[in-house]
Amino acid sequence: HQAVIIIGNYTALVGDPSGRDQTRARLTQEQVETNARDYLTQVGKVVDLTRAEVVRNGDWFSAMGFLDVLELCSKVTVAQLLTRDDFAKRQAAEQAIFLHECLYPVMQAWDSVKIRADIELGGTEQLYSFMLARDLQRDQKLPQQIGIMTPILVGLDGARRMGKSLGNYIGIGESAYDMMKKFMQVPDSVMRMYFELLTDLPLAEVERLLAGHPKEAKLALARSVIGDYHPSEQATEAADRWQREISQKELPAEIPTVAVDSSLLVDGSIPAARLLVATGLCSGSSDARRLIAQGGASFGDDKIRIESHDTLVAVTSGLLLWAGKKRVVRLEVQ
Repeated sequence: HQAVIIIGNYTALVGDPSGRDQTRARLTQEQVETNARDYLTQVGKVVDLTRAEVVRNGDWFSAMGFLDVLELCSKVTVAQLLTRDDFAKRQAAEQAIFLHECLYPVMQAWDSVKIRADIELGGTEQLYSFMLARDLQRDQKLPQQIGIMTPILVGLDGARRMGKSLGNYIGIGESAYDMMKKFMQVPDSVMRMYFELLTDLPLAEVERLLAGHPKEAKLALARSVIGDYHPSEQATEAADRWQREISQKELPAEIPTVAVDSSLLVDGSIPAARLLVATGLCSGSSDARRLIAQGGASFGDDKIRIESHDTLVAVTSGLLLWAGKKRVVRLEVQ
């Protein structure tokens, strides 16, 4: 078979409604192209792009006139669209379903017609599009494709499908250490799913790991998956670094240095909230006050907790400033 990768630059302009309980924000063409480049980088870690065919569905949708769109839409009923799980749930909850969203599964199905797909791979939430593609292929006198589906992986929140727009994802294009930090946040309740969908470990080994300490199971999971996308030694080093810096609370190996303008200091000191904003650890005074109120701000090698937004912090070059457990900078007075 010839592997064909479809960059959905026109479906992305609509926004995938799969697994959504509300309308997805629409992207600009510039955002779509930026994402497309990122997707190809990630796909290249799994598929040999030199042997695959890469197409953009804008190649055929941009050439369609309004009459062509009407012809395509005439092949799908509203009743059929409302059988799609996400639309059915939103209708039952009396939540808005916009007309442009209904075009997404139709466009996806038409992609299969245009590339003459005989096998299509996707998640279980794509069942409707897969079946609609078969109907459209039959209508065009083409052989009907076979759909191969895999279960949907839930994200780091343990509830919703993993997705970049939801902020609950682990990117295979991320560094080994960034992936490691995220894997260690996977909820215990979904560990079995992650092992089954992301690794080739024997089920007996998975059972043994899950019966033990969750931290050891997550380290094993992370090393296995990271090793698929990075050299194995990087996966091992990422695990060791996480143990040193997070589990054993040692200082990070790389601490960025941030300059503090001496004009901000009065007698060598500055209110804590203002310092957090000046160093970029907080986006604004409200963010800084919230962090301090939650007990997440501290300074010094001993991580002295900042108790109030107006606490005066004596700033000297080399002082460590913390925002949460993982973000830390070293100050340099200039």
